[in-house]
Amino acid sequence: MRLVLFIVAVLVATWVSTLTPTWAFAAEKPIRFWNLTSKTVTSLQLAKAGTQDFGPDFCKSDKDGEVDHDERLSLPGVAPGAYDVKIGYADGRKCTVRTLNLQAGKVFSIEDKDLTDCTK
Repeated sequence: MRLVLFIVAVLVATWVSTLTPTWAFAAEKPIRFWNLTSKTVTSLQLAKAGTQDFGPDFCKSDKDGEVDHDERLSLPGVAPGAYDVKIGYADGRKCTVRTLNLQAGKVFSIEDKDLTDCTK
């Protein structure tokens, strides 16, 4: 009887180890930007915190090329870490939000009060 229970336990353990852990699903979800500013964002670029190496404009991947107030935008391929975010608006205003910690599979938001480094 003990041998049968041992064999069943080994088979169950082997089967369970082949299942995908639930945390793997969160890692597959892209980081997303949530526009909580009062205006529509027309450009959004990321750079590793402290650098000026801003990458491509993520708004270009949106269906209408901009992120309206209260809209979310997926940022596929962005690795978790600390980033500076450059945001542009239709009126020519550009703002940089410094050192945001982006987490895998999570949403980060930017509000008007976060926009302290702006030029026009």
